[in-house]
Amino acid sequence: MNGKTSARWPRSLAIFAALLLSGCNLEVLNPKGSVGLSEKSLILDSTWAMLLVVIPVIALTLLFAWRYRVSNKRATYLPTWAHSTTIEIVIWVVPSLIVLYLAILTWNSTHELDPYKPLESNVKPIDVEVVALDWKWLFIYPDLGIASVNQLEFPVGTPVNFRITSDSVMNSFLIPQLGGQIYAMAGMQTQLHLIANEAGNYAGLSANFSGPGFSDMKFRAIATSSAGFDAWVKQVKASSKQLDAAVYLGVAAPSEKDPVQYFSHVDSALFNNIIAKYNNGNVRSMTAPDRDMKGM
Repeated sequence: MNGKTSARWPRSLAIFAALLLSGCNLEVLNPKGSVGLSEKSLILDSTWAMLLVVIPVIALTLLFAWRYRVSNKRATYLPTWAHSTTIEIVIWVVPSLIVLYLAILTWNSTHELDPYKPLESNVKPIDVEVVALDWKWLFIYPDLGIASVNQLEFPVGTPVNFRITSDSVMNSFLIPQLGGQIYAMAGMQTQLHLIANEAGNYAGLSANFSGPGFSDMKFRAIATSSAGFDAWVKQVKASSKQLDAAVYLGVAAPSEKDPVQYFSHVDSALFNNIIAKYNNGNVRSMTAPDRDMKGM
């Protein structure tokens, strides 16, 4: 009976671990864009650096507890011990070097991954205006005069310049596999620059709790070929819906689990008007002092 019980333990632990991991989303560690790759490298480098302290501390804690247990009569007993130069050097120099390394890493990555920094590319970027609503995402393509709800499409290898705001509570825009996360705030506009290195249908989501419909505030970010993007634009322009100020009021009304919608024409001033209505008619961009609130 005891043998059967012991045999079940490894299997039970494996099932328990699988259940725990089933809720994990590891898309951040499977990036498909240059920004996402840089962020993955930053996460791993920081983790390895911190493990240089964590692992030895855990191991030494267990070792000391075992070696200096009461029943171990062979352990050296030094009741008057007060100082060790070797120990002092180790506990000060090693952490100092790690902190210095992390400081340099943080400085470099902060500038490299600044979401306001345009991506270097020989390809002309695409501009997209993003509006966080309750509980959906509106994407406006100002240069194309079209818009969509809960679907973002762009060509592979083409930088996408996002201008982001909210027409509701503060929210957060995130496409885990492409990198970047930045807040969407009413009356303000933030910026984000992303690029997809390979074609794919990527998950986009809200990373900031914003009410009862938050869990379903998701969209698809589709990176496709230039021909595929042109076909999508043509499909959107064939839609009978047009997004003017009156129609926008209906789109902006709180709703959950909204299907994808296309608009063949958009009021060119719509995005700026959404921001301006919270600022007495003035459009406000985030300035340097404000940007300490933005996501990485």
